[in-house]
Amino acid sequence: MRHPSPPPPGRSAELRRRFAGQARAERPDLAALCLLVGAAGDGTLDEAGLDAAQLELDRLAGQLPYRPGSPLAWARALRELLGERHGFRGSAADYERLDSSLLHTVLRRRRGLPILLSVVWMEVARRAGAPVYGVALPGHFVVGFGTAGQQVLADPFDGGRVLTGADAELLVTGATGAPLEPSMLVPAEPLDLVMRILNNIRVWAAARPERSDVALWAVELSLLLPSHPARLRYERARLLVERGDFVEGAKALEAYADVVGAVDEGAGRRVRGEALAARARLN
Repeated sequence: MRHPSPPPPGRSAELRRRFAGQARAERPDLAALCLLVGAAGDGTLDEAGLDAAQLELDRLAGQLPYRPGSPLAWARALRELLGERHGFRGSAADYERLDSSLLHTVLRRRRGLPILLSVVWMEVARRAGAPVYGVALPGHFVVGFGTAGQQVLADPFDGGRVLTGADAELLVTGATGAPLEPSMLVPAEPLDLVMRILNNIRVWAAARPERSDVALWAVELSLLLPSHPARLRYERARLLVERGDFVEGAKALEAYADVVGAVDEGAGRRVRGEALAARARLN
């Protein structure tokens, strides 16, 4: 299987500038952010490809019946269109593929991880005027329609199957062993969803040390989000050293040591030791 390669440095810098701007917009465009993630990881995705993916979402939305009505009717209409007519769904094998986390390839293959298939459902439904949002159940992302009192959940990974309360409870208990809590059903914020997608990509790359290039661009995009864990700065520094960029890696480690040392002197000293070791590898 051919894995996509990132774009050249100039193109990569431009994509990151656009990603950062979109992430800080008053109303971030979820599809645009996901497509920019895809372009950061796949150098073959050019401007025409970005536009084509947006047009495909528009085209799919145009095939929905006019305002089906209730949340349940919306969920069924999306299942019939995307799950049954166009064959969008997922399988266990999709967890092994990087392109299962890239929106443009999910649109082409009709396969992907639960969260990317949910993005397709959400973006198609939103364009048609549906009351739709993502729901980050522990271990499994789904979509919701309607408000809390009338909420209907659907599972795009299972072709858009409409979930009963017992179905949702089973998904949660299967993933965590704990019961379903009402707090788990609140709409997910777009930037939280993007961070979760990038986390999935980092997990994929962590299992494949030869793809540290993927881990690096995923963590660097994560750092462009307005809110992110400080420890991602340490992860980036370690990746730079691992990839042989000892000078930049040491600088990043020293910067992180200053941050962590302010609250934990011992941790700060350990990270500075790693920076010294990285610089020593230049000799």
